[in-house]
Amino acid sequence: MKRAFVYLSIVFFFTACSPDDTGDVTPVIDLPYGLSTEVTIDEETVQVNATANDARNYGFLFVEGTDTTFVTSTSGTASHTFLTTGTHHIWTRAYASTSSFIYFIEKLDAVDIESDITVVGPPTEGYTTPMEYPGYTLVWNDEFNGNSLSNDWTHEIGNGNWGWGNNELQYYKSTNTLVEDGLLKITAVKEPISGFNYSSSRIKTQGNKSFKYGRIDIRAALPYGQGIWPALWMLGESFSTIGWPSCGEIDIMELVGGANGNDGTVHGTLHWNNNGNHASYSGANSLPSGLIFAEEFHVFSIIWDQNNIRFFRDDIQYHVMNISGIPAFHEEFFFIFNVAVGGQWPGNPNGTTQFPQRMTVDYVRVFQQ
Repeated sequence: MKRAFVYLSIVFFFTACSPDDTGDVTPVIDLPYGLSTEVTIDEETVQVNATANDARNYGFLFVEGTDTTFVTSTSGTASHTFLTTGTHHIWTRAYASTSSFIYFIEKLDAVDIESDITVVGPPTEGYTTPMEYPGYTLVWNDEFNGNSLSNDWTHEIGNGNWGWGNNELQYYKSTNTLVEDGLLKITAVKEPISGFNYSSSRIKTQGNKSFKYGRIDIRAALPYGQGIWPALWMLGESFSTIGWPSCGEIDIMELVGGANGNDGTVHGTLHWNNNGNHASYSGANSLPSGLIFAEEFHVFSIIWDQNNIRFFRDDIQYHVMNISGIPAFHEEFFFIFNVAVGGQWPGNPNGTTQFPQRMTVDYVRVFQQ
């Protein structure tokens, strides 16, 4: 569906100033004029074409809730992907110089961007697990009811240090997270934002909810494709003081999307500090040939005690490690859920990768003895 809007609005002027002979301040008359724009919404892309007389270049600020994206252009053309339905704003500037410009604000009322984005899923079927186990008590869970994240979660924003340590390509922002219909949805989108070509979301319970030992179940349907890297994982609460890998890392589920069965294979991994060196130990589990984790919900679990951490997919154990001699895994850990794009492990997206891609989480549950 293609929609076009032409806007002519009140223009605001920002100029450099200089004193005249009497000491008063008078504006420098070095301004573009006649600024107008045409906004076109085509599929998931909003495109702005701006024109102004005597403009050297243009700037566009796309505002969606508390998230903003600024794009510069010498041609007067810029594009952006809004992820949520609602009222959004575009600030368009025409520059004569860095300190001399005119601008106006366009208000896009009730834009239904979400309905233009095609995302596979969420599926309606798949594996599930119970709310209780013999000998265990449910100590914390999130069923993702309502229309927003609970206060147990916070967002991490940006691209981190060297792509979150992995040379990842995405910029994390909050609006790629959606809670609706009893599901958490994290969507990776191909779009220009803050110097990066992809956006996604990364949420964590650091400082709010952390746990040591127990059974953890996470029911999720996963994205797919070359360069797509969803993860359901945990870091030690000591991360902010002693860093990684000394704090320890428990990757309950990672998928490195792509061909050759990658979209049907998940990995469970432990990372820790071994006498000053980064150590890791990983196992993998694959669905029957031809099936992928995007088609149904699956439950990714660990059972963690003083001796071992065991990894499960749909109650099938596929990996175990003895942790009795590793101090990091006897401390509190918090959750991180994210969908990365690119990086050292998955490599970059290519022509086969479809966007948007979405990870859908039905629940996370923590049981302890």
